[in-house]
Amino acid sequence: MAPSRTLNPSEQNEDCTGGLTPEQLASYRNDGYLIIPDALDASTTTSLLQETKNMLSSLSVDDHPMTKFSTGDNNNAHVGDDYFLTSGDKIRFFFEEDAFDSTTGALLKPKHRAINKIGHYLHALNPAFRESTLSPFNAGVARSLGFQDPRVLQSMIICKQPEIGGAVGFWIALEDATAENGCLSFAKGSHRRAPVTSRFVRKQNGEGTEFVDVEGAQFPPDIEVEEKAQEEEMYAMEEVKAGTLVLIHGNLLHKSEKNVSRKSRFIYTFHVIEGENDYDERNWLRPPQEGFSMMYQ
Repeated sequence: MAPSRTLNPSEQNEDCTGGLTPEQLASYRNDGYLIIPDALDASTTTSLLQETKNMLSSLSVDDHPMTKFSTGDNNNAHVGDDYFLTSGDKIRFFFEEDAFDSTTGALLKPKHRAINKIGHYLHALNPAFRESTLSPFNAGVARSLGFQDPRVLQSMIICKQPEIGGAVGFWIALEDATAENGCLSFAKGSHRRAPVTSRFVRKQNGEGTEFVDVEGAQFPPDIEVEEKAQEEEMYAMEEVKAGTLVLIHGNLLHKSEKNVSRKSRFIYTFHVIEGENDYDERNWLRPPQEGFSMMYQ
C-alpha cells in the first residue's frame, strides 16, 4: 500500500459536490492515479453488488452467442463479433476466455462464474448504476480535473472470477480488492513517460476489430512529458476496500493479476472523455443516438 496516494474521507471536501482537494489533485497529477476510500457508502456498494449478481443469475445462455472478451493478447483473436460491436447502447455479457472447454466448447463453470464483463451502457439503462455514475460527486471530481463537458462513453462491470484467473477511468471496488483476488498495480508517474502507441478500432472493412498505430499525439496536451528513465517500470500493488473509487489517467500503466483465490473481485468502471473534442469514427464504440451521457446535469 502507498498511503501518500490514499486520502481519508476527512481530508476530502465537506461538500460532496465540491470535487477534489488541492492535495488530491496534486497527487493525481503527479502519480497518474488517486485512491478515494468510501466514495460509495456501504449500502450503495452492497446494492450495486447485489444488482450485479441478479443480472448474472437472470442471464439466459440459450440465445447467447457465447462471445468471449479478448483484446488479442496471448495469440487469441480480438473480440469483434456483432454482439460486441453493437453493445455501446446495450447491456451485454461477455465470457471469460478460460470459461470454455477447448475441445467441446462447453462451459466449465456455472454461468454466473463464467462472465468476464458486463457492458457497455449500464450508466444509462440500469437505474442503480446510472445514479452512482451520473452523480453530483462524480461531476465534482470531473470538474476538478478540468473537464468542460465530461461525457461517459462506456461503463462496465468487470467480474474477476475466482480461480480464472486524454480519458480518465473511474474504477469502483464493489468488493474488497486484495493481492489474493487480483487488485490493481500501478506504475507511479508512468502517465508522463508512457505514450499511447496503439488504438483498439474497428477494421476498415467493418468486420471485427484490431490494434492500429497512433498517428497523432501520444500524450494529452496538459502533460509535462518525461524521458523514460528505466527500461522496465516498477509496479506498486494497491489493495482497496469495497466502495473505494480509484481515478486512473488514460496514459497510466496499470495491471492486475489473475484471481486464483476462492473469492471474486467485482468492480464497476466507467470512462470519461471531453465532450468538446472530436470523436474518431474508427473507434470501436459508436455513440448512441442521443450521444454520450453528460455528467453535468
